[in-house]
Amino acid sequence: MSRLEAKKPPLFISEPLTRDAVSQSLSLLSGILKSSYGPAGRLKQLHNGVGGCVCTTSQSSALLGHLSLSQPVLRVLTASVRNHVSRFSDCGLFTAILCCGFIENFRGLNVAPFTVIKISKHLLSLCMDHLKSEACGCRVSVDFSSVETLVCLVRSILTSKPACMLNKTEVDHLTSLVLKAFIFTVPCHVETNAVLGKCVVIPVKGGRVVDSTVLPGLLIEAPEMQLGKPLAVKRTGSNVIKTALFSVSMSGDGSNPEEGTLAVHHGVSLEVSELNQLLNVGKQLVQEEVGLVVCQKVMHPSLKQFLKEQGVVAVDRVGLSLMEPLGRVTGNRPPIASIHLLPPGCFGSLKDLCVESFVSKHFLHLIPGDTVICSLILCNRSETAWDELKRVCETAEHVLQLTVKEPLALLGGGCTETHLASFIRHKSSSLPASTFRDLGCSQTQYRLVAEGFCRSLESVARSLSHDGEEVLTDVVYGHCWFVPPGSPCVSRWSDLVSKCSCGVSGGTEGLSWSCLQGQSGSPVLQGCPQEPSVKLADLRVLDCFAAKCSGLQVALETANLILDLSYIIEDQN
Repeated sequence: MSRLEAKKPPLFISEPLTRDAVSQSLSLLSGILKSSYGPAGRLKQLHNGVGGCVCTTSQSSALLGHLSLSQPVLRVLTASVRNHVSRFSDCGLFTAILCCGFIENFRGLNVAPFTVIKISKHLLSLCMDHLKSEACGCRVSVDFSSVETLVCLVRSILTSKPACMLNKTEVDHLTSLVLKAFIFTVPCHVETNAVLGKCVVIPVKGGRVVDSTVLPGLLIEAPEMQLGKPLAVKRTGSNVIKTALFSVSMSGDGSNPEEGTLAVHHGVSLEVSELNQLLNVGKQLVQEEVGLVVCQKVMHPSLKQFLKEQGVVAVDRVGLSLMEPLGRVTGNRPPIASIHLLPPGCFGSLKDLCVESFVSKHFLHLIPGDTVICSLILCNRSETAWDELKRVCETAEHVLQLTVKEPLALLGGGCTETHLASFIRHKSSSLPASTFRDLGCSQTQYRLVAEGFCRSLESVARSLSHDGEEVLTDVVYGHCWFVPPGSPCVSRWSDLVSKCSCGVSGGTEGLSWSCLQGQSGSPVLQGCPQEPSVKLADLRVLDCFAAKCSGLQVALETANLILDLSYIIEDQN
């Protein structure tokens, strides 16, 4: 068949970063991300324009997941940030804003992209070495024998997303719940290859946040269960509840293509045969003294009724997402995948089983003897606030898990960014001439790129200001300070500020400040930024060490990739 239209040649776009359309799109994306950043970030409403749900958020995972981008450059940037978030859950906006800052500050330099990339990689290595050194003034050790640092870390995450609409009482309540849930997931008996457990978030929309709670074990929604009525469940001779977990459909409709082709003789009813097989399985389960049967898919009503009459609790339609935690709670791993064969050792066990009720929902509570699975019953007033809160609590749990592997945190509130900028300015002013020879650049080129690097870091700190606050950095510690909007004109900044943004630098005596609003940057320090004495009680904001270090690396690597683009080739057909 001949073509109705001649095939079009591909579209070649040379030097995409010099195009106005790309520059405008990048600037617009950067503005959206910056205005969403931090506890005072502005919310965004995202919808597809043809109906469907509306997402109200300031979280990077939701923002970047709902944005429809046409520019290939922006798609590369957002894909890189989303990949970072999928691995670390935190610092998505930091990574995206920093990446945009690198691109904006580097592309205007009169330095070849290849040279910019080499110098920026060297600057990144200086930052990473500093962050991993004991002398780093923005690093905090996390002591798991004390909860102060952990509380600050979790509270910082919960308060960073205004769409959760939490007051102080609710933040304190959820902070304690998240920490309690995390402790439940830590194994009591440490082995060589200890594996952390899982916290399953149970939605209860419409309730009060302070009604949220955490329970060991697993909750399964069971509307047919009646609260207050004794749960008659079959137990074994050792007083445990034997369990069977099925991943196959038990509806009796014969729709299990994975089990092969069925040959049905004339006059034989497939439905009756399937039901008889299901009832035979039920009889076998009763003989094995099973007290709880859970099915991922649908269970035939006749089978459920038979099991109920025999004192066996049957629950179906639990869904794929609960199968892994169910297996860990009961010990049914792997789940039973056929109704024609019950392999030996396929059963698990529970210590107890009861019915719980929250707001208007009834749940079956599976209580194991020893487990690293727990259930966080999460309540919030509206669906929008609940969706945001769920993402935040999952992020907090993941950050705590990352902190177990690397028990460190970084000062938040923009102080790490301004500290690193001060450190790089000091370091770049005292490098030996051999460094420039090794990099194949001049000292002037190096300092130009270093200044762009520092301004990009400081732009992240400035993004925390949404109400006209003046943003300062001190020349001793390199920390970030905010002057409240509408403050009177005074001759000394020390009359207007009392603590830096992270809370560590409290004294203003002997300090001087520089304003970050301009493009000239901060003055070079007389020496390396000093390390303030960190008192846990003074800490206001902490960031995840692993997530922020990764975000810094991802931001620069992505920016360098985009800066190195010479052509974009688009298929027009």
